[in-house]
Amino acid sequence: MSGHSKWASIKYKKAAIDSQRGKLFSKLVKELTVAARDGGGNPDTNPHLRLVIQAAKDASMPSDNIERAIKKGTGELPGVSYESVQYEGYGPGGVAIFLECLTDNKNRTASEIRSIFSKRGGNMAGAGSVAWLFEKKGLFVINAKSIEEDKLMEIVLSAGAEDLTREGETHEVTCLPQDFEKVRVALKENKVVCESAEITMLPKTLMQAPPETVKQALSLMEALEDHDDVQNVYTNVDVPEELVKELGGE
Repeated sequence: MSGHSKWASIKYKKAAIDSQRGKLFSKLVKELTVAARDGGGNPDTNPHLRLVIQAAKDASMPSDNIERAIKKGTGELPGVSYESVQYEGYGPGGVAIFLECLTDNKNRTASEIRSIFSKRGGNMAGAGSVAWLFEKKGLFVINAKSIEEDKLMEIVLSAGAEDLTREGETHEVTCLPQDFEKVRVALKENKVVCESAEITMLPKTLMQAPPETVKQALSLMEALEDHDDVQNVYTNVDVPEELVKELGGE
């Protein structure tokens, strides 16, 4: 399983806790607003918006909240203007960390992110310092018990997927971002249910680190995820299976 998927497995379990739902909704509202602002309020013609709407539904966000966020993005309702910004840095042991944020005040966000890094054994770095270690990909995670690997491979490769790997109890399908929609539609038409489907940043290679260093890096990432302006956190550290279980990811 990729480092991203293991981190996702841990954080999504934690995000499912009721106390975290309000923060998750806040992040989704921002992304809905920006997606609608940049590509229009019609999900049929705006793939990014369609993807975020699905994520909001998966998180059990009420339809009224979704519609209101979209209308703020299209200007039908007044709302805050958010700007997309990325930050890069290093965690304990030199692991690479890449952040995607939406903010209405870049100076404030940069200062607060820098403080989180420094308090948890990391440091921010300049633009381009770690971005080259990642590549944008479509990623689909599917329960391995739900479909035979050969059948899944036939479906996704014909739809333009790049790769299919078996990782523990799941299949991971990757594709180029521009092929994401074709693969998603192919899976849906063949009634294949995904545990997650997203366009994400995957590490080109995984960095090995001692368990204690991995724990410290994940602690930093969790603190970053908890910041209101942070939408996504990516790392290149390899998370051992036993640590995933220990932290509640399985």
